[in-house]
Amino acid sequence: MQVMRDKKYPQKSKLSSEIRDDDRHDTTTLSEPAKKLQIVDIPLNCSLQGKSPTCPSANNYPSSQDDNQAAPPSCPDYFRWIHEDLWPWRETGITQEMVMSGRRTAHFRLVIVDGKAYVETYSRPYQTRDIFSQWGILQLLRRYPGKLPDLDLMFDCGDFPAIMKGSGNVSLPAPAPLFAYAANDSTHDIVFPDWSFWGWPEINTKAWEILLKELEEANKKSEWSERDVHAYWKGNPEVAWKRIELLKCNVSEEHDWNARIYVQNWFTETSTGFKHSDLPSQCMHRYKIYIEGCSWSVSLKYILACDSTTLLINPNFYDFFTRGLVPLKHYWPIKDHNKCRSIRHAVHWGNNHPQQAQAIGEAGADFILNQLKMDYVYDYMFHLLSAYAKLLTYKPTVPEKAVQICPESLACPTKGFMRKCMMDSRVKAPSSSQPCALPPPYDPVSLRSVIHTKDSRIKRVDNWEKRYWQAGSSTDLATT
Repeated sequence: MQVMRDKKYPQKSKLSSEIRDDDRHDTTTLSEPAKKLQIVDIPLNCSLQGKSPTCPSANNYPSSQDDNQAAPPSCPDYFRWIHEDLWPWRETGITQEMVMSGRRTAHFRLVIVDGKAYVETYSRPYQTRDIFSQWGILQLLRRYPGKLPDLDLMFDCGDFPAIMKGSGNVSLPAPAPLFAYAANDSTHDIVFPDWSFWGWPEINTKAWEILLKELEEANKKSEWSERDVHAYWKGNPEVAWKRIELLKCNVSEEHDWNARIYVQNWFTETSTGFKHSDLPSQCMHRYKIYIEGCSWSVSLKYILACDSTTLLINPNFYDFFTRGLVPLKHYWPIKDHNKCRSIRHAVHWGNNHPQQAQAIGEAGADFILNQLKMDYVYDYMFHLLSAYAKLLTYKPTVPEKAVQICPESLACPTKGFMRKCMMDSRVKAPSSSQPCALPPPYDPVSLRSVIHTKDSRIKRVDNWEKRYWQAGSSTDLATT
């Protein structure tokens, strides 16, 4: 359901009517958010940190935000999926028993009471996913102090969604409200921004606010028309069989599928100082391939930001923003089966329709640069957590085994690149503006419309591809 109605993007070239005919659904106009933070920098207090990280008993950080501010702009249209994700609990509300039923796969329980965050840890996930997710929530509390209501939730930091539709505790009237990074059409997991927005130190990936600017600058170094004419992918294929299959699409003595595939060995990269994994330096091809890992992958935002035409292999999962993407507007859809043939056709079509292919790349980058900036990441978190809290049927209290967390308790004990990620992503002062205005839920007609738009565009590309191969792949019949 990756569909969105957003503002028209500034483009150097225009899409043909074959591609644009369904853009009549894209009617939302976004106002530029006035999210300039106050100049004052309120630092962390690490002077009292010992062997056991603690939170200062008192600090000089504001406990509330100025309410005398201008009316906020409208949020991007993908925020409407917040209502859909919370739909299972619209009538029942969320009881404490429902929350606790999500403990089976949760890595931690988060409780916010009176603006303070408390965590009860059940198990540690892979690397530092939990720490950076908690860090992100703490930055949200700093960005909008006094605005977030009390809440109680379970968070799963794994790759796979866990709350399957039609399963769970039959004694409960609704499923467990479990927060996670990804979900699919068969699950009820509540999608939440992943840890990498605040940095991924284990693979030397900077905080999103820093990296996004670097990717934007990288786009200016070469025109789309001057870039390598092949499709590019670099990553770890060992995490999923579908990625191992993608290796077959690399150029060989027998075939040239218009793809250049590179294996990323993270063990080697770690030992050699990450010399071959700089993301901005990878914006040098006309086309970049996105393929999921064992489930969804955080790499999509990095790929789209490059303004190369994204060739998106049909995904099985979605995160919080991908349902806002429209085929043939933000990306070119690639079939999960017969990947190589599908990629070859896509590149052939793009090289024969360079203005249209370039416009798709520009629109994808525009979506990321303007609608996935950290302002909106925080606003999505704010609206999701606020709407979730309204559904709670009980007053949250601090669990007996929970400990308070704060920016000092997480950041002060850290060193090296992990510390840098936290400092680079630290909210320095309360926002000078209110969160964007949450759009209303989809009505049934609108929801059917966005789903139909996506499905019809994918079918259109499938038909173009069939005609291409029926013609012997020598004649481009894509727009006939």
